[in-house]
Amino acid sequence: MKIKQTLERIPGGMMIVPLLLGATINTFAPDVLRIGNFTEALFVNSAGALIALFLLCAGAQINLSNVGSAAAKGATLLVVKWLAGAGIGLLAYALADTGGLFFGMVPIAIIAAMTNSNGGLYVAIVGQYGRADDKAAYSILALNDGPFLTMLALTVFGAMGFVQGFFSIISFVAVLLPIIVGMVLGNLDHDLRRFLAKGSDMLIPFFAFALGMGINFEAIIKGGLAGVLIGVLTVFVTGTVGYFVFRFFKWNPIVGASEGSTAGNAVATPMAIAAANPVFGHLAELATVQVAASTVTTAILLPIYISFLVRRTNLIGLTEPTQDDASDTGETTA
Repeated sequence: MKIKQTLERIPGGMMIVPLLLGATINTFAPDVLRIGNFTEALFVNSAGALIALFLLCAGAQINLSNVGSAAAKGATLLVVKWLAGAGIGLLAYALADTGGLFFGMVPIAIIAAMTNSNGGLYVAIVGQYGRADDKAAYSILALNDGPFLTMLALTVFGAMGFVQGFFSIISFVAVLLPIIVGMVLGNLDHDLRRFLAKGSDMLIPFFAFALGMGINFEAIIKGGLAGVLIGVLTVFVTGTVGYFVFRFFKWNPIVGASEGSTAGNAVATPMAIAAANPVFGHLAELATVQVAASTVTTAILLPIYISFLVRRTNLIGLTEPTQDDASDTGETTA
């Protein structure tokens, strides 16, 4: 059987097929792989560890001369994602009905979903289409994890005051450290760099499947059409804006589109906001299920959208290794 070749014919197939397979199993037979020991450790609980190892391998491919590029791309992704999400959220607040809803969507759910991004999806997509500095950019993009940027948007709107404790510098360092360790190892020993380069591609389908085991299609039903709409907006608004901003800077636009998702940890944001300001309490539960629906929707829709963009984007010269990268890995540029 030509399983690998079949998956490679599907743009992003090494990521999207295992992810959807895991989500299907988790929805209809959630306990079939939750039998403990090595099986559960690998197929259910491994996403965090495998993504961390992926980041270490990716970090090993970074020359010190590329650090500035990674930081620039990560900061651009972070700002673009926040501006797009906060802008739609501001529009929702301005046009909300007397019940505080905008076409059934809770404004804080819109901001929470659209300013946050799924790091696992980003890493999987960029692992297939991006360069080493694109992968390392995640260390900056990870700043949008949690309710911090939602709080910032609400503060800017004057909806609530700034509250301490929504962002931890330790969390940021915890994301950055595997990349730094890999970068140090790769720059100290080029043989080790070539050895770790083999790990990046191999890890993608395994952590994608584990990510899928955290997705339940029932969240779409509970969140209703409004939650699905938030997910659609997240993909097509933040993803498309990121695409064109990266194209403007002559970077790989697929990388810019890859942050058009909602992370699972954003589900906790509405309740965290309500705890800080009771004004949001009456809509917090509805916002929570809508963010959950957005998370599932974007996990399914973003890879499909990326596949569409890949077929219509000339990636020559964008995903090829730089001359410095090629000399270190023993490859030659086209």
